[in-house]
Amino acid sequence: MTAKARIVSLFTGEPEHRWEGKEPSAIRKTRADGILQVSSTGITTDRQADLSVHGGPEKALHIYPSEHYAHWRDAFPEKAEIYQPGGFGENIASKGFTEEDLCIGDILSAGTVRMQISQGRQPCWKLNMHTDNPTQAAHFQKTGRTGWYFRVLQEGSFQAGDELTVVERPCPDWNLREVIHARFNPRLDPAVAKALSELEELAEPWRVSFAKKADPAFQEDTSKRLNG
Repeated sequence: MTAKARIVSLFTGEPEHRWEGKEPSAIRKTRADGILQVSSTGITTDRQADLSVHGGPEKALHIYPSEHYAHWRDAFPEKAEIYQPGGFGENIASKGFTEEDLCIGDILSAGTVRMQISQGRQPCWKLNMHTDNPTQAAHFQKTGRTGWYFRVLQEGSFQAGDELTVVERPCPDWNLREVIHARFNPRLDPAVAKALSELEELAEPWRVSFAKKADPAFQEDTSKRLNG
């Protein structure tokens, strides 16, 4: 197994009030240079506004393939300046692999840190506000170009330029891109949903969501999440 990429840049942020009548957000990140320390809940200098839906051990680090930004610049050329590494509030901008090259549960090393892919990103209305594009979150989930989250298995440090290497693949049958598309598929095969609901390497909130989707009568309402 030889899956490698590298860290292009790293980003951290603080919660801030940006939109009148809306809750604060830490989606606006700034580039962080030098060696960064990583704990079980992410880069130690990074913060989240609402820990009930962001951050925590299962979403300690968000990574986004920098290759995807070309797609967004083509799709929304009037906002091209936004679609650069760090533009979606990720902690890690990478180059070398995307969702289709990886699997849920993959364990990666970078610097002295070991991380495990726990879930894809589930976009919300804050992404629309941050990019000033009211359709951004919907396009994000439709394309499956969401990036993904890591849980931290071994605390340590890393820096821009470090190599990202897949060192273990416990779930080779569960391609990350396919699982992300499954999460947002309203007509997902109930058998697939049931199997994913029992996948230990998958973050608990996604296992719970797939358990609901295993019921053929279940209909998920995403309007509040996507539109605020």
